[in-house]
Amino acid sequence: MENNHLRTFVLIAGLTALFMGIGYLIGGQIGMIIALVLAGAGNFFSYWNADKIVLSMYKAKEVDSSHPDPVVRAYAQDVEEMVSNAGMPMPRITIIENPQPNAFATGRNPENAAVAATTGLLSMLNRREVRGVMGHELAHVRNRDTLTMTITATIAGAISALANFAFFFGGNDRERPGGLIGTLAIMFLAPMAASLVQMAISRGREYEADAGGAEISGDPQALASALQKIEQIAHGGARGQGGAVNMDAERNPATAHMFIINPLNGRGADNLFSTHPATQNRVEVLMKMTRGDTPPSKPHSPRKTGKKVDLPAFARPVDGKKNTKSPWE
Repeated sequence: MENNHLRTFVLIAGLTALFMGIGYLIGGQIGMIIALVLAGAGNFFSYWNADKIVLSMYKAKEVDSSHPDPVVRAYAQDVEEMVSNAGMPMPRITIIENPQPNAFATGRNPENAAVAATTGLLSMLNRREVRGVMGHELAHVRNRDTLTMTITATIAGAISALANFAFFFGGNDRERPGGLIGTLAIMFLAPMAASLVQMAISRGREYEADAGGAEISGDPQALASALQKIEQIAHGGARGQGGAVNMDAERNPATAHMFIINPLNGRGADNLFSTHPATQNRVEVLMKMTRGDTPPSKPHSPRKTGKKVDLPAFARPVDGKKNTKSPWE
């Protein structure tokens, strides 16, 4: 855990240094100072407004356990129960009208957080699986990943924009380091480097949230099953053919790292340019946890009761037999 936080800090520092370096190449010391100021302003704005911006972008609607729809009501009840068991502040619970099964968390800290599930997630997964997915999102909130990923996305986006400006500003090409070739290198290589750093941070955080989500929900097997279903429906299987399209995410690809599974079609592989680890790799880790080969992450909540988180009532056996009751009742 400590090594992951240290690596994240180093990578964010690297992004900031890259941003300042581009500013220096464009406008010398003054350009570097301007770049630093812009980075600080962007991070400050993102810190205070990230949740509002993202929820508005996806037209998320807030719900609670009194909702008239039984599926939405059960979803809200399970989130509230897991939050209470984990000793966390209550986040805003929202739903998004979207056919692709997916979910994300946002907010600057656990006290100002929100979790969101798409209508596709609630309609295509059973209650145990939805509970596992939301446990993963609550782990992101508890680990403060939402703030980390917002900052990295802001800096990475600013680097891309600044790199594009490099071609038009900063004096004569001959006066710039490397001339025209150097400018072109900035335009293409800087955004690529920023994206790689952002993706490296995101992938490490997903594995950690899977472990934390399994601990919060008490059901790693349900989370593993949910990941497989979402991957199959969202990306059309291993070959990436077809799949449910998330048009809002396609229009805003910078938010792709926020979702539990990459919402952009055709990007399911665990490679250099993926925002998420390969789903199969995540499932294998969770199944090891189910067998007891790998212990879940240690609790980080302020309230450490030492009590094991039990399965919800609908998932527990009845008189030693499998519970045949509907998972959404």
